[in-house]
Amino acid sequence: MKAILKKELNSFFSTPIGYLVIAVFLLINGLFLWVFDGDFNILNAGFADLNSFFYLAPWIFTFLIPAVTMRTFSDEYNSGTIELLKTKPISDWQIILGKYFASLLLIIFALIPTLIYVYSIYKLGNPIGNFDLGSMLGSYFGLLFLASTYTAIGLFSSTFSNNQIVAFIIAICISFLLFYGFEAMSSLFGNLAYFVEQLGMNEHFKSISRGVIDTRDVIYFASLTIFFLLLTKMRLERE
Repeated sequence: MKAILKKELNSFFSTPIGYLVIAVFLLINGLFLWVFDGDFNILNAGFADLNSFFYLAPWIFTFLIPAVTMRTFSDEYNSGTIELLKTKPISDWQIILGKYFASLLLIIFALIPTLIYVYSIYKLGNPIGNFDLGSMLGSYFGLLFLASTYTAIGLFSSTFSNNQIVAFIIAICISFLLFYGFEAMSSLFGNLAYFVEQLGMNEHFKSISRGVIDTRDVIYFASLTIFFLLLTKMRLERE
């Protein structure tokens, strides 16, 4: 697994892909949070928190993570190296987990520079340091759980085609449905609306963002991640 992980990380950072992903994530957030005049601008909010960032980041992830993962297996199929990879003395799980953790690490690298936002909020508070640290930590954990699930979805989607664009679109559709689709459709189910909302990732993300990490939310994200990794394993076996 380590060999696959190193290979994938090298492929990210030996080309502009890794740097571009990090730059795009930071640029979009930076412009909306600090430059553009609007509802997301922290300087116009009048109070020190990062709610705007934690609202924007999941939506950016919906497009950014599929862009990272779309090539993981699609490129192997397209170049014909998947057969060569399977002849190596490594299991399918080692291949999947190596690619999974490499993609997830890239997203974590993109998140690390946003800690400067935390310092900025700390300094902007009146008095200095007057902000809800528990909620902020919970929101960061929520983003990590979201990223782990989106990455598993992206890996699964990349097994459907040797065309990276097809894998990208499939991953976006599944991610959007699981993040916001159930919440959007919940009003159609009457008394079952709350139950339908709980099927979506957004409700569990918002729950963690309150600063209390409930085991039900952790189990939800872990189950979804494992489910899509298992589907990826089944797809590899069929191929």
